Amino acid sequence: METNIKKTVVVVGGGFAGINFIKSLAENKNFNIILVDTNNYHFFPPLLYQVATAFIEASNISYPFRRMFQQKENIRFHLGSLICVNADINNIETDTGKISYDYLILAIGTESNYFGMENVKQKALPMKTINDALNLRNHLLISMENAVRENIPSEREKHLNIVIAGGGPTGVEVAGVLAEMANYISEKEYPEINNLKGHIYLIDAAPVLLSPMSKTAQLEAAEVLTKLGVNIKLNVAVKNYVDGKVLLNNGESILTDTLIWTSGVTGKEIVGLPLSIIGKGKRVLVDQYNQVNGTQNIFAIGDISFQTSDSNYPNGHPQLAQVAIQQGKLLAANIPKIGEGKPLKEFKYIDRGSMAIISKYKAVADLPKFSFKGYFAWLIWLFIHIIPIAGFRNKIKLAFNWFWAFISNNPTLRLIIRPLKKTNP
Repeated sequence: METNIKKTVVVVGGGFAGINFIKSLAENKNFNIILVDTNNYHFFPPLLYQVATAFIEASNISYPFRRMFQQKENIRFHLGSLICVNADINNIETDTGKISYDYLILAIGTESNYFGMENVKQKALPMKTINDALNLRNHLLISMENAVRENIPSEREKHLNIVIAGGGPTGVEVAGVLAEMANYISEKEYPEINNLKGHIYLIDAAPVLLSPMSKTAQLEAAEVLTKLGVNIKLNVAVKNYVDGKVLLNNGESILTDTLIWTSGVTGKEIVGLPLSIIGKGKRVLVDQYNQVNGTQNIFAIGDISFQTSDSNYPNGHPQLAQVAIQQGKLLAANIPKIGEGKPLKEFKYIDRGSMAIISKYKAVADLPKFSFKGYFAWLIWLFIHIIPIAGFRNKIKLAFNWFWAFISNNPTLRLIIRPLKKTNP
């Protein structure tokens, strides 16, 4: 017999999956919710690359968890990183303490996959977090200053060359915005450098860019980036990164001190879960309700989950924001039904399409029934990437800053900020 005692739901990860789960369950007063995250803010990953390229501020795409939930008495936030899950005693350990749960929701997302290349892991620049984006921004700006001062041609080339590994949406978007900035900004701010065109390389092992998208999107991306001066290298992969050279598996090498890594992701390790429930890409195996296989009260949603019960996606769902959002919302509706003994609803992904911006006025969109490109696709991309930003203030601020930078072709965020680390006395 179910009692009136409130159940504690611990959610690890405040990304799309975790936040949509919490928002959907928040009005149910039968649950106390504890959000655990390494950061104290939610951020919007689709626009990370614009932070990394100094086009918008980090604060435009992020929002503090405590501010987000300050009117919710049944929601608490715990700043910490997950160390392990103790399923036998229903608690988790973080680097800042232990937390008990009645239900555990794992929504920890993924991390960059370097495919076992240790040099690349140590030296490449990923773009998965706000910290990554700010670090990349600093690196790019410092490289330009180094190039300005350099008199040896080969060393100058090394500072100017940028290699982007990965021709998916993120890689294409990074290449496009960097190429446009090279065209519009270099002659204004770096008169010592005659021409920045031809220094951006986009590498992918697939035969096309945007391989998961339509032929229309693939051709448009290749055409627009080529016109912008991006060197596109397909059917080739990064093999190593040694002595300032990116080595490709076709024998070529590119001299550079900037390797941007957008070439793949893998699940984060979750200590405490048996290896038998870890599937392809280190994702956690779940059933049709996102319940972790072999458990009674542990669930996984978003990129970390691997679900094969959906007949339209027998090999697992794509690791997209829409999958995470939909899984979060459905699980929030299912959790109360468990205690009530009601049947749960199975997850079925509704594909609403995918998009990528390539350059100014140029984007591609794949909707369920058709694909299109150009200015209209760019407008739709802009609309759907501003509306979901958490917080009304962020939407207005982002829209204003974005449009001003866009119209002027001259964003003002190219600041090299390097906080000093003080040693405790």
